[in-house]
Amino acid sequence: MSKHVIITGTSRGIGFELVKLFAQQGHEVLALSRNEKPVQALNLENVTCFPFDLGNVAAYKKVDDFIHNNWQSVDILINNAGALLNKPFSETGIDDFENVYRTNVYGVSELTRIVLPFMKTGSHVVTISSMGGVQGSMKFPGLAAYSSSKAAVIALTELLAEEYRDSGISFNVLALGAVQTEMLEEAFPGYQAPTTASEMAEYIFDFSLNGNTYYNGKLLQVSNSTP
Repeated sequence: MSKHVIITGTSRGIGFELVKLFAQQGHEVLALSRNEKPVQALNLENVTCFPFDLGNVAAYKKVDDFIHNNWQSVDILINNAGALLNKPFSETGIDDFENVYRTNVYGVSELTRIVLPFMKTGSHVVTISSMGGVQGSMKFPGLAAYSSSKAAVIALTELLAEEYRDSGISFNVLALGAVQTEMLEEAFPGYQAPTTASEMAEYIFDFSLNGNTYYNGKLLQVSNSTP
């Protein structure tokens, strides 16, 4: 049965691969990214995309209007977009933290808040975090803003699962290890990850469709390597 799926961060990496997977299986996809051109170039008839910046408060009305006018309901929200900063902590000021948190925390929170009224029993919110945000995991210098933001959305997911427990909507968070993406190259130049973006997208695709049968308010560590 076709589902209505919203995915953020779709211009490259895992998000881009997820759009293709859901579209190929006949689902309706709203692909959100600041750069809509890569998804537009796929020319998939069951995919809608328009430029969307998680840090722009006014942009959320476009999403609300689209759902209201075209779908009326949302089955899956995948909060995949992420902003990375690799910078020594001594040089990381308030503006740096705000820029990272605006996408990785505030953006996740606000988009989820906008989409929730359109969700019903059986819907699934999946947020992509990082092993760097998991308490007790190995940490890396230079990633203070990024990793702490990824820890924040883990706590947010647990809280939302509790607050919406009676709604039948599930909230889960996946802490990813190293995946060969442009973002990984920015964080760890030259490092070769054992997992490709398309392989991880396959896992997230399956989890988004089926994971809420078994999990709610859970953090799953999806990692076979360090970083």
